[in-house]
Amino acid sequence: MNILLWVLQILLALHTIAGAVWKFSNPEQAAFLKTIPHGVWLAMGVVELLCALSLILPAFIKRTGILIPIAATCITVEMLAFCLLNIFSGDINISHLIYWTVVALLSAFIANGRFVIKPV
Repeated sequence: MNILLWVLQILLALHTIAGAVWKFSNPEQAAFLKTIPHGVWLAMGVVELLCALSLILPAFIKRTGILIPIAATCITVEMLAFCLLNIFSGDINISHLIYWTVVALLSAFIANGRFVIKPV
């Protein structure tokens, strides 16, 4: 189980880094995300980078193991917030909803795994 969690953490960290880089390099947001102010959008990118680092750092510094479930929970909340924004915008995009839901479930699995099943 520990190996599975580490593999998923690395994949989630890479996904999160890609999302942060996209936020910094694409000032244009999707239509339903335009309700998010630009400063908040950029701050979300910084938080994503910190979350990605928190998913990987405990591999090198064991004392930071508590960061993994916290980061995974933050990513879960962000993905669910994107789902809600999409739904309440009135312009529902099913493919985005599926994508964000899958990432949220993956993040929640990691958080649960590190909080309950196999703490670092």
